[in-house]
Amino acid sequence: MTVEVTRVSLAPPRQRMASAPALDPRGARVVLGGEPKIIGIDAAPATSIVPAADTLFGPRGATITADGALWIADSGHHRLLGWKKIPQHDGTPADWLIGQPDFSAEGRNAHADVNAHSMNVPTGACACGDGLAIADAWNHRVLIWFLAPRSSHQPADCVLGQKDFTSAQINRGMDTPNAATLYWPYGVYWDGARLWVADTGNRRVLRWNGLPERNGQPAELVLGQPDFIHRDENAGTVNVAGFRWPHALTHWQGRLCIADAGNNRVLLWSRDPTKNHTPADGLLGQADAQIIDHNRGQYWPTASSFNMPYGLTVHRDRLFVADTANSRVVRFDAPDQDAATALEVYYHRIKGYVGNYYAQLGHVDAIAFTAGIGEKDAAVRAGALAGLEGLGIEIDPVRNAVRSDDARIISTDASQVTVWVVPTNEELEIARESVKVVTA
Repeated sequence: MTVEVTRVSLAPPRQRMASAPALDPRGARVVLGGEPKIIGIDAAPATSIVPAADTLFGPRGATITADGALWIADSGHHRLLGWKKIPQHDGTPADWLIGQPDFSAEGRNAHADVNAHSMNVPTGACACGDGLAIADAWNHRVLIWFLAPRSSHQPADCVLGQKDFTSAQINRGMDTPNAATLYWPYGVYWDGARLWVADTGNRRVLRWNGLPERNGQPAELVLGQPDFIHRDENAGTVNVAGFRWPHALTHWQGRLCIADAGNNRVLLWSRDPTKNHTPADGLLGQADAQIIDHNRGQYWPTASSFNMPYGLTVHRDRLFVADTANSRVVRFDAPDQDAATALEVYYHRIKGYVGNYYAQLGHVDAIAFTAGIGEKDAAVRAGALAGLEGLGIEIDPVRNAVRSDDARIISTDASQVTVWVVPTNEELEIARESVKVVTA
């Protein structure tokens, strides 16, 4: 008997369009981890399962330390693998191992007590000057080596999120977080002077000024929550000041970038945050701050949408986003310099007009953005009035990010000048006035 199987897709038809490759289309120069076949199955190569010096299972983070060594967070095997130098050949076995007694072992914390060199789903990795930081996510801590390890089983020098190396409780066993606790920290990032941690389970990002030197040291700044003791999803309201699941961080073209995976977006800060809960003033992946659906609510991805972006990195002047659930890497190039200069000139002229009117009138009650980009583009509004705080003009980034067809105030409550966005339909008004003329 012959059985025919028909597969039916409910997905809408997809119009395929050619696009520039984000990476070299020839593929990676070197592949690490190997792809052995699953025992007993003659099929195409599968993901590495059995731990060895040359296999990986769900690796989530990698970094190159100042001494030229490569470190990979082999998350599924609960270990770190280290290579003395960047491998030049496929399948090169690791030289060093941290988190397991030998290369053939696996298991959370090596099936033993938590200690200074054990791991439970290590994820983020970053070089910190001469040192190394690892987000040991399911131990709810970050491990720091002041000098990058140069041997296997080398214990960390400092731990964040816990009071000591033998503790591993969510928020140290408390019902609420504080400045010294962590809950599933998935990302770590060193900007050259400060350590940033994506405290994913607490839906926030923490910053330490300088490299922490003592166990359990509290953070100095928090983004995503109004203070250190809250962990509400999106801080209670979806906007550009909160997160659902922050995962990765970097700086690109002077902007702080944070991958907010749960909201399917990347948030950007053009200025260095100096206060807790500072809202972002840039957004990638969504049309506005209130939309959080994957792929902007569509089945297929586009060049401007994400589905669970878990990773960020920068190479030269380009931002790369690991758009995980879309199984792709997306690249953003730096803005064209001529276009950026033209925009700055545009802002400068608007500020000049505001200043001239201010000087002529002696007092300004309100500024209104209407029609075109003034009505539609939050970044232009922010850029046009940036630096005018001395004139009593202050824009609220959260209010400014809202898209609406209603007239609305986007200035802060403390702003001496009220800033409005007033939707208009100039074409309709022109048509009405024209009708009046021809029918008079």
